[in-house]
Amino acid sequence: HAGTHRWHLLDRTPDGTGEGSSAEVLGTIVCVHGNPTWSFLWRSVLQQLGDRYRVIAVDQLGMGFSQRTGLRRYADRVRDLNDVINALDIRGPIIIAGHDWGGAVSMGWAVENPGRLQAMVLCNTGIAVPAGRHAPALIRVAAAGPITTLVCHRTRAFVDGTLGLSWSRISPAARAGFRAPYRNAANRRAIAQFVADVPFSSTHPSAAAIAAVAEQLRNVKIPVLLAWGAADPVFDDSFALDLAQRMPLADRHRYPGIGHLALEETNVAGTIDAWLHDPMEGPATRVEEDLVAAPLPADQSSSEPAWSALDQRSTDRATAFVDGATGVATSFAELHGRVMGIARGLGELGLKPGDRVALLVPPSLDLVASVYGVWRAGGVTVIADRGLGLRGLGRAVRGAHVQWVIGPPRALVAARVLRWAPSARLITVGARSFPGDVAMLDEVARSTAELAPSPALDHDAAVLYTSGATGPAKGVRYRHGQLAAQRDALVRTYDITPNDRLVAAFAPFALYGPAMGIASTIPDVDVAKPGSLTAAALAQACDRVDATIVFASPAALANVVRTATAVGPLCADVRLVLSAGAPVPVATLRSTAVLFPAAELHTPYGMTEGLPVADISLAEIASVGTGAGVCVGYPVLGAQVLIVELDFDARRPVHPVQTGVTGEILIRASWVSDGYDQLWRTQHDARPKDIAGMAWHRSGDVGHVDNTGRLWVEGRSVHVIYADAGPLTPVPVEVVIEALAGIERCAAVGVGPRGCQRLVVVVEQVDPEDGLADQDLATQVRAALTHPVAAVLSVRRLPVDIRHNTKIDRALVGVWAATVLSGGKTKRPW
Repeated sequence: HAGTHRWHLLDRTPDGTGEGSSAEVLGTIVCVHGNPTWSFLWRSVLQQLGDRYRVIAVDQLGMGFSQRTGLRRYADRVRDLNDVINALDIRGPIIIAGHDWGGAVSMGWAVENPGRLQAMVLCNTGIAVPAGRHAPALIRVAAAGPITTLVCHRTRAFVDGTLGLSWSRISPAARAGFRAPYRNAANRRAIAQFVADVPFSSTHPSAAAIAAVAEQLRNVKIPVLLAWGAADPVFDDSFALDLAQRMPLADRHRYPGIGHLALEETNVAGTIDAWLHDPMEGPATRVEEDLVAAPLPADQSSSEPAWSALDQRSTDRATAFVDGATGVATSFAELHGRVMGIARGLGELGLKPGDRVALLVPPSLDLVASVYGVWRAGGVTVIADRGLGLRGLGRAVRGAHVQWVIGPPRALVAARVLRWAPSARLITVGARSFPGDVAMLDEVARSTAELAPSPALDHDAAVLYTSGATGPAKGVRYRHGQLAAQRDALVRTYDITPNDRLVAAFAPFALYGPAMGIASTIPDVDVAKPGSLTAAALAQACDRVDATIVFASPAALANVVRTATAVGPLCADVRLVLSAGAPVPVATLRSTAVLFPAAELHTPYGMTEGLPVADISLAEIASVGTGAGVCVGYPVLGAQVLIVELDFDARRPVHPVQTGVTGEILIRASWVSDGYDQLWRTQHDARPKDIAGMAWHRSGDVGHVDNTGRLWVEGRSVHVIYADAGPLTPVPVEVVIEALAGIERCAAVGVGPRGCQRLVVVVEQVDPEDGLADQDLATQVRAALTHPVAAVLSVRRLPVDIRHNTKIDRALVGVWAATVLSGGKTKRPW
């Protein structure tokens, strides 16, 4: 293949960087496409980064508008890339970016030129078939002898098939652009040759070269970003995991629902831009390591893992857990024995430290014991409750890439048939048998094998999923030390002692019982419908453990109040009632107080990423009143709150706003989570730094701090209404409207373009038809507010999240309101 070749490429250099200019080019990005695309694929990177970087997108030989050549093997293409880079006289280190087989070629160049490399970006590509699976079926079919010529060369089927993988997200103009170089068979010969060069056996001419590169990737020491469309049927998640194992310091951002042409379907260029903006002084750093709260007194800090209280009560015959459905009680000694048995059994079955275990177990002793058993064995629990809904649950388990699944037969069938975890090891709960190589949890728990060393506090412990109320549920990573700090914060804030007993109507909260060394139970309630908790079920649960503490969501408490048969004490011995997950109506708290006459009612503020952050009692709520939002109290000991301007730039140091000014709420605490799982861009945007370089967690809530230091929440940042008079937050509006007679719930949304949005109030009412509210109600709403109201609508039901039955999807309501007000149908999309 010696000789001179003609290359076609796209080359953008920042304006004003010519001779005599002082403008600085931040670096050079060389982009390499795969099969059957061309440099056109990278145009978003040229557009978004070309004003600061020199961005070069090449057409590989035989592809795009580059010279048509004879057969080129993998090693030839790596040399070709090196030739064109040398010919371009690029100065300084190079950022190499590759997609599909362009990624494999880029990796080949990277391992041969480590001294010229600054960073590497890989999108939906691979260098080897991941262990335990076959090469992608679509590629195997296309590479099947005569089919290769027909599909790839003689017809445009392979080109159109690739576009079809992302059809709905690619515009007609873009589809025409991708097809442009491949209008006739002569120009498609290299497409067939590319497919034929995919090695399906070790005897293939390119197999040895590719295998050598795959092995050498372990020596890559520069920053690497894996930006991945998770719905790609060709280079699916298993290829991303394979590359992550070969380059364990790589950052990952996974795009759920995005396919093979991720660069075309979503803003991958923006993620690359943000990633390159981070200082690259070596392998990617973890900003969350800076995320520690104000120091605690020495006697209030703990280094004991979550299971330490169980160890301390390992011979105690007192009740530790009562099954809500059956009423069967388990002692601390029995629970400790089962936890340690599961830990031993998992190790005996081959669980390795860091292995991820999906727990699809209903609320029960088996759930509690499995969680602590996995932690003690060194595994990472993946907890995504049924409150996410079937689709959300499947997306969470699939995205977490678990190696193990523990659950009842129905859950295991879903893991296999719905391919939530097709290659995971299965352990069944509550079943005598299950097809295939499946262990039973009861048998696992009887293991007498040697117990693995206890995991360190800085080891990964859990991936917990957010509710998905304002977007797809996100996996939140926790380390053992953060879980221990969270336990200690709860104990410290609420003066919890070993004499307390807990009823948790929200199943994940029940897991804190063993960590705090107190008895606990979960009421007999459908976890997917927390609002179905009845007063009778809660009273029964309280009686079973002689409860002193009750934790329930606002929706659960509201239904408890509704189903109480008579006004009077429900559980006379309860000293503390906690409700969190969403703002709790004052009326609900007051009605609850009647049912628990000896209890203090508190509403801790926090989120999946960190709880508690602040706390307030019913008495304090009554004293501060409403109107400025929802007061969530003072930050708890060890937590810090910072209010910064709305729409701040996460790439720049944040500054606090003045007291009383509304802004976005940032938090810090030693128990704030480790970050988001496989969501580098989300993690980056969620962890801004202040002028001192300290990292904060972006809560996503907006609010203000008053002159006494109390925190007020005014809504979610994504729900702020940007009117012509300035930003308007929804909660203060909703608080005023919900105080009107006969209105329990409403949503304040903005309709129109940002900067001149109009306020629309949507009221939940059972009787009227969906659409415009009656004139009397509209008049009342307008009279109650000082801000102009464009329209008042009514619906029979507002969309709320499944987990809490409380958080309103204001974005969805806003879309519906805009449709109605523009003359569209009033049918709700929820």
